[in-house]
Amino acid sequence: MTPLLSAGRARRALLAVVLCAGLTTGVTACGEDPDAGTNGIGKLTAQEIENKARVAADGATAVRLSGTLVSKGGTYKLNMRLKQDGGTGSVTSKENTFELLRIGDTLFLKADAGFWSHADGEDGEEPSGSDEEVADKLEDKYVKVPQGDPSYKQFRGFTDMDVLLDGLLGMQGELSKGDRTQVGGIRAIKVLAAKGEGGVLAVSLTGKPYPLQFTRAGGAGVLTLGDWDKDFELAEPSEDEMLDYGGQLPKTSGD
Repeated sequence: MTPLLSAGRARRALLAVVLCAGLTTGVTACGEDPDAGTNGIGKLTAQEIENKARVAADGATAVRLSGTLVSKGGTYKLNMRLKQDGGTGSVTSKENTFELLRIGDTLFLKADAGFWSHADGEDGEEPSGSDEEVADKLEDKYVKVPQGDPSYKQFRGFTDMDVLLDGLLGMQGELSKGDRTQVGGIRAIKVLAAKGEGGVLAVSLTGKPYPLQFTRAGGAGVLTLGDWDKDFELAEPSEDEMLDYGGQLPKTSGD
C-alpha cells in the first residue's frame, strides 16, 4: 500500500506547484532550461552577447529602424528602411515631417511647404514672399539634394545603414545581463550598460542574435529594429514627382 502524504507534506507540495506556476508566467516550467529552443546566447556573458549582436548587425544586408531619437533638445521620430546601397523612410520633428530616398549617392528629399518656407518661426521672422514661392514650388516634390550642398551629409546620414547603426547603438559603461523579454513576439535577452543608465539592448534569442530594441542612455530615445536581411526595392521617383532645384538647396527649417 502506498502511504498517503501527511497534511504538512501535502501543503508543501501544493505550495511548490503554485509557486512554480506563478513564477514561470507560461514561458518555462520549473526545472526546464530557459535557453531550450533558442540560439544559446543567453548562456553567454553580457559582453559576449553584445559582441555577437554587433557582428550580426554589421553583417546584415538590410534593416528597418523606427522609434524616437532625442538630440540637441529636440525629439525626432524615425521610420527608415535601410540597406547597404541606400535607404528610404521618414523623419518627423516637432515642426515638420520629411521623407528621404537614397539610391547609391543620389539623395532625394520630400517635404511640405512649411519645411521649405521656415514656417517653424525659429528665426522670429515670417516667411517672405520669395520663401513662399519657393516652398510652393518644392512642396511634396522629391527634390534632388546636390552632393555639394551643406545639408547633403546630414540628410544622407539618416539613410546610411552603417553610420546610423554605429551612431545610435552605443553602450556606455560596464555591461551586465538583464531579464529575458519579448520584442515584437520574438524572445530576447537584455544587456544593460551601467545597470541600464548607459543603455539597454534587447538581443534576439531566435535565429541570428540581431539587436531588436535599444533604449539609449540618458533618455535619448528608444529604437526598434526588425526586418533584418529582408530586401526591398529602391526606385527613383517618376519625372512628375521629381525636381532638380540646382546646385544648392534653399535654407530650410531642417538646417
